[in-house]
Amino acid sequence: MRLSQVREILNAQVLTGDEYLDMEVKSACGCDLMSDVLAFVKDQGLLLTGLVNPQVVRTAEMMDIRVIIFVRGKAPEGEMLKLAKDKEMVLFTTAYPLYTACGLLYSAGLRG
Repeated sequence: MRLSQVREILNAQVLTGDEYLDMEVKSACGCDLMSDVLAFVKDQGLLLTGLVNPQVVRTAEMMDIRVIIFVRGKAPEGEMLKLAKDKEMVLFTTAYPLYTACGLLYSAGLRG
């Protein structure tokens, strides 16, 4: 699924990386515990989370996740945006809660 489709499905706002909206992602995970991301996530292209701190970007980088979607209308600022830009990551924000956002993407064909 292209990131432009993800943006449309979630009615999301692009925070960084709008030049990468043609990028394909094949899987996703939804998680607020970065320790679980480190322990259980393999080969995920997209992370949905409600956690907004620089550790999310660092964890995603370690796991080769290039796209982070912040749910419940949360949006990082300042240092976190700069860090994501430096790492060439795509950040979105959506008003949907985590469960709904994951369900919408799953229903559209994106698997976990």
